[in-house]
Amino acid sequence: MLTVRYFAGARAAAGGLSSEQVEAGTLEELTLSLAERHGERLAMVMKAASFLVDGLTCHDRAAPLPADATIDVLPPFAGG
Repeated sequence: MLTVRYFAGARAAAGGLSSEQVEAGTLEELTLSLAERHGERLAMVMKAASFLVDGLTCHDRAAPLPADATIDVLPPFAGG
């Protein structure tokens, strides 16, 4: 079971959830599952999001996720 933590706009798109438990083998599976669960708004955020897997940046959405990993969903941030 993975722990998914949402930040900023991802949290809002997930209906205000700060985290939830999900089963998935890859980031691609995770994003599809979460889009089905929460809808198009979160799907759009996740297309542009960055992901941390146990604190490390992960760019390969097809890479296997470690069991019991924590996945941080970080939408693009504006500012300066």
